[in-house]
Amino acid sequence: MTLIRRTLAAATISVALSASAAGQTPLPAPIPIQDNSFLLEEAYNQEAGVVQTIQTFTRVAGTGDWVYALTQEWPVPDQKNQLSVTIQFLGLSGPEGFSRGFGDVQLNYRYQLVGNGEADVAFAPRTTLVIPSGSPRRGLGAGGLGLQVGLPLSVVLSKSLVSNTNLGGTVLFSAKNTAGNASNLWSASAGQSLIWLAHPNVNLLLEAVVATNEVFGADGSPVRRTEAVVSPGIRGAINLPGRLQIVPGFAVPLGVGPSRGKTAIFAYFSVELPVF
Repeated sequence: MTLIRRTLAAATISVALSASAAGQTPLPAPIPIQDNSFLLEEAYNQEAGVVQTIQTFTRVAGTGDWVYALTQEWPVPDQKNQLSVTIQFLGLSGPEGFSRGFGDVQLNYRYQLVGNGEADVAFAPRTTLVIPSGSPRRGLGAGGLGLQVGLPLSVVLSKSLVSNTNLGGTVLFSAKNTAGNASNLWSASAGQSLIWLAHPNVNLLLEAVVATNEVFGADGSPVRRTEAVVSPGIRGAINLPGRLQIVPGFAVPLGVGPSRGKTAIFAYFSVELPVF
């Protein structure tokens, strides 16, 4: 699965009422939908004082396999520097049957190198430490420490269209399979998305991801496999008092090329709240 994850240049359509002779003040502009991509990352860190909590759920059609992930993102201490943690709970089929349990934990640091949430171009490289907290014997974890690098680039193409480009690579050191075989495993991925700002509070997404991953083959030695998906989706914002923003979303990742015939459903739920 992709680590994936999340940060968008959203162009805001301001809604304001002209001040009348009676002295009415303009209404504040709606909070733009940001940091809410699904399979890709957008290159925008959290604003200072704002914490985002993200929940996702993926279910693979035709199987009982599913993944639930909980991510929390913190600006530490400002928008230039962001720390986040991702915890996963999995239900996966394996050689020894169906297993449920916690997967590996991901600790992320991302630096806002170029731009911000108001810029036309933004770039925020990320490094991730993968902690082997999931059980490799049950197929729920890698069994070894991992390092990942992500390079998300966001570009505002027009008032209603945003592009996100991702490149990334991962190495898992001394990864283990269910039989206890160990090896270093290397993976690389690339992704591209287009976001249509159909409404200040409703966006349509089209994301595409291709990944080449080393996994354990039947004989316990590494083999390389390629996966590719195209995922249409929709997200909406519910803006509440206190600058509280709730963003639900839904997508249908569709396998293409080497992944043809595979389909999944993806649900997204984010809460963004100023905490200080």
